[in-house]
Amino acid sequence: MANFGGHAIPGSFFLLFGFWLTLKCTLQHVWRTSQPKGRHNLPPFFKKMEYVEGGLQIFASFVGIMVEQFVVDGPHARLYDKENNSWVKLMNWQHGTMYLFFGISGIARIASAAFKVLPAGVDRLTISVALFVEGFLFYYHVHGRAPLDAHIHSLLLVAVFGGSASSMLEVFIRDNIILELLTACFFILQGSWFYQIGFVLYPLSGPKWDLNQHDNMMFVTMCFCWHIAVAMLLVTCTVSVVWFTVKRFSASRGDIEIGMQTTPSKSSSHRALLEESDDE
Repeated sequence: MANFGGHAIPGSFFLLFGFWLTLKCTLQHVWRTSQPKGRHNLPPFFKKMEYVEGGLQIFASFVGIMVEQFVVDGPHARLYDKENNSWVKLMNWQHGTMYLFFGISGIARIASAAFKVLPAGVDRLTISVALFVEGFLFYYHVHGRAPLDAHIHSLLLVAVFGGSASSMLEVFIRDNIILELLTACFFILQGSWFYQIGFVLYPLSGPKWDLNQHDNMMFVTMCFCWHIAVAMLLVTCTVSVVWFTVKRFSASRGDIEIGMQTTPSKSSSHRALLEESDDE
């Protein structure tokens, strides 16, 4: 992660994952609210969505671990160098450990969708643990760095631990659209803030930031609040678009079904009139 791309790649993953969760949770909520009372089984389409989500988590985690280990200056699966009596690229190992737990979460998500014997909420529990591990490692990841560097990473912990807490609540409070969208919002916030970290520490153009200036820390703190507002706005807009699209599609489909049901009746009435006129 010691460059802009190293922050943009996980940032893109968390942004896409947050939008995916928003889309999935909204569709599930629309379906639940449109069903008769007492019907809880989701249709097969939603199970396929769980498979896709879990598969993407596993794939992204595997790629992340391989990149962290086997880049040119990576540890190449060596944890300790006996010749120099030193650890080998612990930062890469920490990043790989984060990816590992997200991969475990993907496996749990697929298993939860495939096997009904697993307790409900295992998938939420594992994503909560994965986020907690990410935040726990990041907390000890920035010691000894410049003040602005440490501060901008500490703000990331708000999104990480917030997402972990909301995911843990989902284990016990099932099918709550507010909690589900809150989790999605934290993922989007985390993704956008990864990009912000990259722009601050590794600017693509313009002067470099003074990592010791207090005013920069004040601005970054205020900027984090703007990111929260943008994340909430993006979730709200996504939910509105999905809700409106589904309702409009459902209404159009209902009109078609009504037309298909009324057309045969009109034809049969017309045919009956013709037969009656022939008899006369």
